[in-house]
Amino acid sequence: MITYKDLTKGPNFFLMAGPCAIEDEDTPLFIAERVVEITSRLGIPYIFKGSYRKANRSRVDSFTGIGDEKALRILRRVREAFDVPVVTDIHETREAEMAAEYVDILQIPAFLCRQTDLIAAAARTGKIVNIKKGQFLSASGMEHAAHKVTECGNEQVILTERGNSFGYSDLIVDFTNIPAMRSTGFPVVMDVTHSLQRPNQASGVTGGKPALIETIAKAAVAVGADGLFFETHPNPSVAKSDGANMLPLDLFEGLLERLTRLRMAL
Repeated sequence: MITYKDLTKGPNFFLMAGPCAIEDEDTPLFIAERVVEITSRLGIPYIFKGSYRKANRSRVDSFTGIGDEKALRILRRVREAFDVPVVTDIHETREAEMAAEYVDILQIPAFLCRQTDLIAAAARTGKIVNIKKGQFLSASGMEHAAHKVTECGNEQVILTERGNSFGYSDLIVDFTNIPAMRSTGFPVVMDVTHSLQRPNQASGVTGGKPALIETIAKAAVAVGADGLFFETHPNPSVAKSDGANMLPLDLFEGLLERLTRLRMAL
């Protein structure tokens, strides 16, 4: 299983990928098995991603999860079955210690990246802390977020770019944010699929522009991102969360092959 020190040690980028939410028991295992096959062949360090609960929803009737403990047990099963680290997001300080019992990386959602108590609670677990840059925040502001972790005695920080708000219902990626955040000395990830969301739609369901996934991913590799983040699903049209901007699982292998060739050419 890869460690924090492994994330920037190899020649390739590392990968965070999985479904948006843990929506059942079989889908996460199916996704993990397929992605492990691909990443093992391509020499890509792999971290399985899955949210045990979705707290940031557009509508009150949106899917939030199958139950915290049930979903966390599924994440642990993925971890043990495929010997890969697992990342999940937390939303309140009380969740940090609970989730840390099951996963290797605690993720701070973009809208919560300024929540000092939440970041500190994650840091004190001793787990790796992945902080997503807020859609409202500059790259330079993320240095302060990272220092909230290190001030707790935890040096294991990842910073993730996921686009900035552009108007009321779109996002735009400023690729200068990646080298700017890398200058902090922490690994930087490009969250490809979330950066292609179209939030605040009239329907109350977030839209997306998945046709641009490869474009954003290639640009991130070209400017030196240490890692890439994708949400993927065997059938995004039936995914219970974020299906509009997901990468179909059957397209993953070809994309990772092309991205690996690009990385090796740099």
